[in-house]
Amino acid sequence: MTTQFTTKRASQTLFIVLIALCCGATLVPAFAQGQAQGQAKAKSQYQVSSLPTLGGTSSAGNSINNQSWIAGYSRLTGDQTRHATLWRNGSLTDLGTLGGPNSSVTWNVKNTQGIIVGISQTADPEPMGELWSSFGFYSGPFRSGYINLGFVWEQSLGQMRGLPNFPDGNNGFATGANNLGQVVGWAENGVHDEACVSPQVLQFRPAVWRLGPPDQIHDLPLIPGDTSGSATAINDNGQIVGISGICDQAIGRHTAKHAVLWENGGVIDLGNLGAQWWNTPTAINQRGDVVGFAGDPAFVEGDILHAFMWTRDNGIRHLKPLRGRVPEHVDSEAYGINESGQVVGVSCDADSVDCRAVIWNHGVYPTDLNDLKSSFPTRLETAKDINDNGEITGRSIDANGVRTVYVAVPIGGK
Repeated sequence: MTTQFTTKRASQTLFIVLIALCCGATLVPAFAQGQAQGQAKAKSQYQVSSLPTLGGTSSAGNSINNQSWIAGYSRLTGDQTRHATLWRNGSLTDLGTLGGPNSSVTWNVKNTQGIIVGISQTADPEPMGELWSSFGFYSGPFRSGYINLGFVWEQSLGQMRGLPNFPDGNNGFATGANNLGQVVGWAENGVHDEACVSPQVLQFRPAVWRLGPPDQIHDLPLIPGDTSGSATAINDNGQIVGISGICDQAIGRHTAKHAVLWENGGVIDLGNLGAQWWNTPTAINQRGDVVGFAGDPAFVEGDILHAFMWTRDNGIRHLKPLRGRVPEHVDSEAYGINESGQVVGVSCDADSVDCRAVIWNHGVYPTDLNDLKSSFPTRLETAKDINDNGEITGRSIDANGVRTVYVAVPIGGK
């Protein structure tokens, strides 16, 4: 289904907000210079527009590529189900499902050749009663009970197709796609793993699909001693990031014991911020800079997370939450990075009552995008991705709790 819409566009040139890096005793004087430059640009603004929905009260943009294609989800009228949704060139497109009630684009997809990937339920019942990783990315009464597959949607074909799992596995999950015909994610195999926490039964491995026809799947190596993992993002150099750990509950926690980078056939442990859980890269740019979130030693269930940035030169560094908020912000999560090193994400208080979309500029503390949104009336709750034009997508929230996808376009040039 395609619906026309119009958004106002400001100038399309890049809004320079400096590379987001973390603090530490070893930071050079350029840090202070970067802070000053970031403060000098603090009055720069974005033109923010809400995008149309499929009729429900929740929608979100989770991906924006360099063609300004925004992908994510929208609930349908009645809020019982959600569908993967694409906003591009003045049109909203319902990407449909693989036969089941729900689908979604959940991570940033940087492909610029007409490919979108995500997750979808099929019409087939889940035979083992697993909730699978997709449970946390759906809502409503049909979050589980169906086999869930990773999907690929190609503009040239106009419909999604399911991606294969490993032999004897039932469920899969696709996250990212590059311009080399590669898709990443994770998929079950047939191993009944004692490290799985019920209702999860089967082990799963980080996956790379080579798009066909036919589409072909192969796995990625784990950190020695680990048994399950997931791939979350890929760039055009074939570098892949993700997690390595044990089966656990099939979403985060102990599956994310290690944040990892795969390159040249090997796996690299990116380190952590003090915890052995929830260490999850979310994005990688073409330079190989990685952002994501890491666990807190005191919160094994992931109640508090900490944004990070990893570079080959500096390793892993903490990106902190907003200062001066009441209630105090203690949680930060990074979700997108572009080639200029701009990093976007979210900053929250401990109870996630006051979550705000943020951008990190050459320093450890972010800027609240709500201070840069001009006259846009509702709070920008999350920032999930940023492209090389500096355009940002995420979701806003109004006084009634209605969450709506937005696009923020920088005003002015370099």
